[in-house]
Amino acid sequence: MIRGRGKEMTGIRQDAWTKEEDELLAKVVLQYIREGNTQLEAFAEVGRRLSRTAAACGFRWNSCVRKQYKEDIELAKQERKRRKKEVAAIKESGGWAKVEAEGKQHLSWPDVLAFLQAEEQKAREARRAADENRALKNDMEQLQQMVTKLQMEKEALEKQLATVQEEYKTLLAIMERARQMVADHEKPEPNEADGAGES
Repeated sequence: MIRGRGKEMTGIRQDAWTKEEDELLAKVVLQYIREGNTQLEAFAEVGRRLSRTAAACGFRWNSCVRKQYKEDIELAKQERKRRKKEVAAIKESGGWAKVEAEGKQHLSWPDVLAFLQAEEQKAREARRAADENRALKNDMEQLQQMVTKLQMEKEALEKQLATVQEEYKTLLAIMERARQMVADHEKPEPNEADGAGES
């Protein structure tokens, strides 16, 4: 009874491990190994889930469970190496924002996913900028075509104006000659003027 009350007060389990708990412990530890995280972090995670201490989880893993998952541990380590190579390849491709704290020697898989999502966002922004650039370029081309068209219309109007001005000058010259001809025609002849004086 006293033990039971202590269990309720501390919230930490003291009973034996079940098969399901061993499987959960193995699953989480293997996941953490694959992702490049430490086993201590895995023990803490399992402890939170099972209401046990991280030390109890670590003891259970090293004393019992680990022996049953030797092959899975090796596969998890190989997976971790493969992921590290992928991360290294991504870094060499350029643009990797440093996400590791100084002295930290590994990247977790969520870090890789976050990087890829950031790169995808950059790619979307680049495509949007390219689309906007093409739209602006099309607008510029249309404006240039409009300017060229207006320039041609201006030149055509200037030619028409020059033609009208020439025709106007020609018309003025014709009118001046006609006026002069009328004036000359109405002017009396010299002989007619002399005869009128003698009579």
